[in-house]
Amino acid sequence: MDVRAQVAMVFHLDKCIGCHTCSIACKNLWTSREGTEYMWWNNVETKPGTGYPTLWEDQDKYRGGWEVKGNQLRPRLGPRLGVLSQLFYNPYLPVMDDYYEPWTYDYETLANAPAGDDQPTARPVSRVTGRYIDLEAGPNWDDDLSGSTTYARNDTNLSNLTDAERASLFQIEQMVFFYLPRICNHCLNPGCVAVCPSGAIYKRAEDGAVLISQEKCRGWRFCVSGCPYKKTYYNWRTGKSEKCILCYPRLEMGQTSSCFHSCVGRIRYQGILFYDADRIEEVARAPESELVEAQRSIILDPKDAAVEAGAKKNGINDAWIDAARRSPIYKFVKDWELALPLHAEFRTLPNLFYVPPLLPVINATKKGVYEIAETDYFGAIESARVPMKYMASLFSAGNEEIVKKVLKKLIAVRSHRQSKKVGNISENQANALLVEAGCTASEVEQIFRMTSLPRYEDRFVIPPYQRERDVETAPDRTAIKQKGQTGLGFTQAPRRGP
Repeated sequence: MDVRAQVAMVFHLDKCIGCHTCSIACKNLWTSREGTEYMWWNNVETKPGTGYPTLWEDQDKYRGGWEVKGNQLRPRLGPRLGVLSQLFYNPYLPVMDDYYEPWTYDYETLANAPAGDDQPTARPVSRVTGRYIDLEAGPNWDDDLSGSTTYARNDTNLSNLTDAERASLFQIEQMVFFYLPRICNHCLNPGCVAVCPSGAIYKRAEDGAVLISQEKCRGWRFCVSGCPYKKTYYNWRTGKSEKCILCYPRLEMGQTSSCFHSCVGRIRYQGILFYDADRIEEVARAPESELVEAQRSIILDPKDAAVEAGAKKNGINDAWIDAARRSPIYKFVKDWELALPLHAEFRTLPNLFYVPPLLPVINATKKGVYEIAETDYFGAIESARVPMKYMASLFSAGNEEIVKKVLKKLIAVRSHRQSKKVGNISENQANALLVEAGCTASEVEQIFRMTSLPRYEDRFVIPPYQRERDVETAPDRTAIKQKGQTGLGFTQAPRRGP
């Protein structure tokens, strides 16, 4: 057993209000430079929808993630040496149209136009070519357009739905959508690392953050193809690839990542997970229907004595072990089994988990009125407005039973609280739902506290990095040398070159 520590995240989709505060916080902090205009390390998508970049989930188009051939796990794009044959022609890259051509406005004309009868107009100007352009796409272009024929109906997750399910999903009176915030998943088995020929992408041993060395990167962009979530971007100004860095400078100071800190809906949780690095390949090769359970099995119990001993053997100190024991992520993913990985079938073992949205579960009306029997809550799940096939395609690699189990537990939590505070559900009904969902009153009370009444220190458990100790024990490095390097970064900015 090889015990490693990983900073992991949970997003509670029932609480996301689609305000995009997280996106703007990240944009202002990390991607406010020239060449990063179309980089959205954090973005919020509307589902059903094609997402950003367009159709990023279609791996027949982009060849991201991993596949099992025989008994071998290999990148869909091919091994590092193999992808070099596509160095000058990679057909699996998203192009500018899949993102959008970044633009500014001709403010000079707006400010200096001569007096006249008409209001002057600031036309959009491409940041890449400097020419006037017609805007046809942009960041968050399909926001809230869940019924559109251009976006929602082209969602790849709808491919397994029947014609009747598709039709019901897009009826005006039943139309529904939810928001899906996304950042880099900082996977245990990252596809971007596997296909980078220059070795510029690496996974930090101390916290599992996946980073790109701007010195080693050659701008070959295989990482963009290899990431099935399309969270690696190419900087057209510097000729380098960039991606979410998990705000590791903030984490090292004991603060949570910027998008987490700024979240208005308080949907985000961050903490430490311990996992068994020896089992990564075994888990990633599991059958699709078993991938979620397999990933849960690789997560270790920090309260177990053997796990604690293995963690200390690998240099994980008591503060990190204590943080792992108090981690909200372990509770959501392992204890309560509420949080699920996004597209587990990509086999990257992502460390960003989602609590699926409960949504208005009732699918149909009778004479314009939604009707449901008092004891038929779980029957409503079967006929939810968003079909289980769609939710399973997103969060459980097609295994509908896993999603149903989560939604049943969420309904049990709501019913338990309604019986206590509102009185519209009897105690016997609430207890019956608890039994059906396989949980106890104590457990649902804990879930309620963590989802509805969490304090800051409940949502974010960030351990101390103790960099001063690491510097002192590192060979050929003294504290005074490290102090002289702090904050200087590159003496020369990253640029195009050999």
